[in-house]
This record gives sequence, structure tokens and C-alpha cells, in this order.
Amino acid sequence: MLRSGTSIGANIAEAEYAITKKDFLSKIYISLKEASETKYWLDLLHDADLLLDKEHSSIIVDCEELLKLLTSIAKTTAENIKVSDVNN
Repeated sequence: MLRSGTSIGANIAEAEYAITKKDFLSKIYISLKEASETKYWLDLLHDADLLLDKEHSSIIVDCEELLKLLTSIAKTTAENIKVSDVNN
């Protein structure tokens, strides 16, 4: 979980300095995949009773919000790339 959880931020940081929009989108997709994996690990830890209900519910809300934000960024960026490709 430490690896996937910290990879989210690392890939977002890389996306900030992407060379192209497609490079940006690629980093955002990686962040999205890592956030999904982190949610999996959080749920697994909770199911194994290694994470209390209160801890899980607090962290999972943040993780799900991050998934929604990254999904929105990815969709908007992908649409902008398509529009840009059509105009060129």
C-alpha cells in the first residue's frame, strides 16, 4: 500500500511537467491506476481486521474522492486531446 499510495502523488508531480498533453494524460492514468490499487489494499486491510472501521471509513472517503478527481481530469484531458487532434 505504501508503494501504490505514494506512487499516486509521484505521478501527479511528473504530470505537472509533462512534455505533451498525451504525456500528461499517461501520468494521470498511472495515478488513477495506483489510486485504484491503493483502494484495493485499504479494503483488504479492513477485511482482514487490520484497519478499524473508523480508520477505514476516513481514509477510503479520501481515496474515493481522489479516484473521482483523477477520473475527471483524465476524461477532460482525453476530450481536449481529441478536439485538438481534429483541429490540427
